[in-house]
Amino acid sequence: RALAQAGYAVLQIDLLGCGDSSGDFGDASWQGWVNDVLQGCLWLRQRGKAPGADSGQEVPLWLWGLRAGCLLAVEAASQLGEPCNFLFWQPPAAGKPLLQQFLRLKVAGDMLGGQGKGIMAGTRQQLGAGVSVEVAGYLLSPALATGLEQATLRPPAHLAPAQRVEWLELSTREDASLSPVSAQTLGDWQQAGYIARSHIVRGPAFW
Repeated sequence: RALAQAGYAVLQIDLLGCGDSSGDFGDASWQGWVNDVLQGCLWLRQRGKAPGADSGQEVPLWLWGLRAGCLLAVEAASQLGEPCNFLFWQPPAAGKPLLQQFLRLKVAGDMLGGQGKGIMAGTRQQLGAGVSVEVAGYLLSPALATGLEQATLRPPAHLAPAQRVEWLELSTREDASLSPVSAQTLGDWQQAGYIARSHIVRGPAFW
């Protein structure tokens, strides 16, 4: 809201099946969500300009993601075909651990219902066979699960160097620092030519 009030074009979207968007969560796929982001970028390009910019001047594009949204931003950027900057909030190095965490909700729920054996393996078999599974009241499609599991936070290779990456992580500790995995991933972006900086913000997790 502060950026918008300052005159920047800002678009915060609900992906398909989320929030106020159409469709159910079970209709969502990873590529469908990527397409939502690409459509949002096109919408901004058609309408937005930075304060003080000439009408014909191309303005910087930022993709701003939270957790899995960071992976989504990187995938969208690789298909966008133009330079862009990134703002990452609590970015994961890969989507596989996030999917595993989500599937553990189903394991916990089924165990409370007395079904304890082979739940995770059975769930993955269903997804591998193209069958959606219900997790914590949400229907998870194989197309979404597979895309998330394969997603990584690798810098898009075709983008021009000298683009910016601002990497924010939350911690309640005063002496907090990036984890070794995060530091390695950030280093990969720097080696790819990005101006990448990390920031530790003190505070509780809010997602």
